[in-house]
Amino acid sequence: MVKKLDKAVAELEKFMESQGLECKPEEVSNLKGDTARAEFIDKFKEVQRLKTQLDQYTDIKEDQAAIIEKLLPEDTLRAFRGAYIETAQRLKAQQGKDIADKAPEIEQLDFEFVLFSSAIIDYDYIMSLISKYTQPDVPKKEKMTKKELIDLISSTSNLMDEREDIEEYINTLETGKGLDEKSIREGYQKFKAEKSVKELAAVATKHDIEAASLQAFVDKIMERMIFDGEKLSDLLEPLGLGWRDRTKKELELMEDLIPLLKKLANGREIVGLKAYE
Repeated sequence: MVKKLDKAVAELEKFMESQGLECKPEEVSNLKGDTARAEFIDKFKEVQRLKTQLDQYTDIKEDQAAIIEKLLPEDTLRAFRGAYIETAQRLKAQQGKDIADKAPEIEQLDFEFVLFSSAIIDYDYIMSLISKYTQPDVPKKEKMTKKELIDLISSTSNLMDEREDIEEYINTLETGKGLDEKSIREGYQKFKAEKSVKELAAVATKHDIEAASLQAFVDKIMERMIFDGEKLSDLLEPLGLGWRDRTKKELELMEDLIPLLKKLANGREIVGLKAYE
């Protein structure tokens, strides 16, 4: 199995070199075109699949463990996982959509996010690590740096939908402030709520809608977890559009609104929303 991992890593290196890039996690963002990104997904997914299998073995000898660590140091693997998840999300967003010049390989991709999930790295664990990161009396060796924290969050698919928010929240924190877990959780929820208000206000401005009206519209949806098409028409009524222009405006607005609604829903279903997807 170690030989198979060695071969898979070699295939990944060969692919990156064929793209004129070094085989480093930070170079993945420099891949040109979705065909190359799709090939990276396939190459690294095989590396991760074999690594996951090896992690489940209980009889790995010390010399084998040393070979694995040399092949894929933990920090490098974590950074590659983050690059994979970011690239996979970008390509997954194109699946099933009619996009001009879309690489045909995208529709065939199976991202197998389960390979990138972790039973250890969950929301509670991350909140605990963030709290420890802010503590002035915790020795440096016992806590992560900001970069290490962000790399860890990026490397797991468990927190894929929260990744950006958590990273931005960490960037607002100062070390040495000594926030406990309760304060971290409350601070994070407040940060998300404020960010949501700003994002909705930006959508309202873009579509010439009163920010307060759009916020009330969204609040009602989240309260009932039901999307009412008639209320959408009411929201746009002040614009005085004819039916054809109003239909066009509804679709344009929903294109910007759906990602925000899904984020607020946090995995729960909003009845009636699929009609606009």
